[in-house]
Amino acid sequence: MSDYQDILFEIADGAAIITLNRPEKLNAYTTEMGDEVVDAFRRSREDDAVRAIVLTGAGRGFCAGVDLEHLEAHQSGGNASKGPKLGEEDFLKKLPLEIVECPKPVIAAMNGASVGVGMTMALPCDLRIAASGAKLGLTFARLGILPGLGSTHLLPRLVGMAKAQELVLAASLIRAEEALAIGLVNRVVAAEEVLPTALSIVSEIAESRPEVIAAAKRALHFGASAALSEAMKNEQDRSADLRRAR
Repeated sequence: MSDYQDILFEIADGAAIITLNRPEKLNAYTTEMGDEVVDAFRRSREDDAVRAIVLTGAGRGFCAGVDLEHLEAHQSGGNASKGPKLGEEDFLKKLPLEIVECPKPVIAAMNGASVGVGMTMALPCDLRIAASGAKLGLTFARLGILPGLGSTHLLPRLVGMAKAQELVLAASLIRAEEALAIGLVNRVVAAEEVLPTALSIVSEIAESRPEVIAAAKRALHFGASAALSEAMKNEQDRSADLRRAR
């Protein structure tokens, strides 16, 4: 469906599937990959045939982190890519907000190792499905950098401050099963079932009206940071909007 080099992109049965496609490097991140993910995401958001967006990886891993050659070139003042330098691309500066604000659910189908940026790119997603036994971690401290993509906002809200501090400060890897226990992921299934599980959730989402799903997603994000009275008022107002729109 596209001329992308570092991702695959397809739309089928209401799902837009964006696949990181550098399997020989466990889908290590580069700015070219980031630019392609952003482009595919924006296409998916605007396509009425798409009911939900799935982000997954080719081969054994989801994303093993930033490509180290790319990172070293950036830190030395060079640029390993033809696009923007690492840290200046829309993937890092805009995509997390776009995922959260997207009216369509976004699912991270983490089919294998999800480390560094491979973990932070999953945090803004609405749901995270992880492969059994997969290693997950935010290992940025070992590289001398901080986690990005809004993870210092998102991570504590998922796992609590104590676990967030442990994951970031110790920069350790955990298994998918522990990630499930602390609320970092929603489900853990066999690696070969990660994408089918995500697609089955898309099918369930597609049974409801798109405007209802969009309103529910917005209401959850509003309610998570609002007072109870404000959340209840917002629920009532948005429900009234949906009734009028029928």
